[in-house]
Amino acid sequence: MSEPIFRAENVSKAYAGHVAIENISVTVPEGSIFGLLGPNGAGKTTFIRIINQITGPDTGTLWFNNEKLDQKHLQYIGYLPEERGLYKKMKVGEQALYLCQLKGLSKKDALQRLKYWFEKFEIQSWWNKRVEELSKGMAQKVQFIVTILHQPKLLILDEPFSGFDPINTNLIKSEILELKKNGTTIIFSTHNMGSVEELCDHIALINNAKVILDGEVSEVRNRFRTNTFDIDFKGSLMELSSSLGTYGELIERTSDQEKLGATVRLVNGATTNQLLGNMMRSVEVTGFTEVIPSMNDIFIEAVERYNRENLAV
Repeated sequence: MSEPIFRAENVSKAYAGHVAIENISVTVPEGSIFGLLGPNGAGKTTFIRIINQITGPDTGTLWFNNEKLDQKHLQYIGYLPEERGLYKKMKVGEQALYLCQLKGLSKKDALQRLKYWFEKFEIQSWWNKRVEELSKGMAQKVQFIVTILHQPKLLILDEPFSGFDPINTNLIKSEILELKKNGTTIIFSTHNMGSVEELCDHIALINNAKVILDGEVSEVRNRFRTNTFDIDFKGSLMELSSSLGTYGELIERTSDQEKLGATVRLVNGATTNQLLGNMMRSVEVTGFTEVIPSMNDIFIEAVERYNRENLAV
């Protein structure tokens, strides 16, 4: 694993008796895309606000490049909030230039970089339009540009695809992957589990103010494997079912004009070889694929399991 560019140790924050986050500890490896996941109200936004030093933690320590997180580190951090943060009455170009200069860029450098990105995103014609004339997706494009223009080492994206159609979603995904390729570390907060599987290397799932699941995406998915397999075969469903013996149980069956199929789970500590050996005596197996749970399935299962075990009345 790469050295961490950011880590939090036992970070907590409460407001008027409400615990927003409790003993949050995460490690974000340099050059990775780190998914920060959780239901609404779980504590993700509070944690992001603490990283950006908009608010401070009650307890715990945060580190950036092995130094305690401090105001001086803000110049190396970019933050794209889900809510639009642009002034409606200002012209797009004027505002983009202003925000870039706030990040420490000279007017000359800011203009040069903005010209490159406005041309790349084909939005040159928006330069003299007022922000209030832009659609949600257009405003998000502008905000994405000004967020990355100072070339931050750590980029925090909160629902970055909000307001985008599929074409522009793919455009932003490509840019995120390009930023990672060029060394930017990204904390990616989203409810879109498909995007997590596409983009993220690591995840932390926050629920009820606590981290309830974390790790590399591939390792997390392996952790939730259920020894379940999709099987395509030639023969009858009855023959397949009877061939399972003590090695498997039939979870689901499908049949259409093209093929027969079934979903089977290993039981009693059986191996796939034992299961296949039994089945192949009765039917012709033409496909055998393990069902690896999706991040969406894992998200739902982990949250429901935690709530059952910890929030029962």
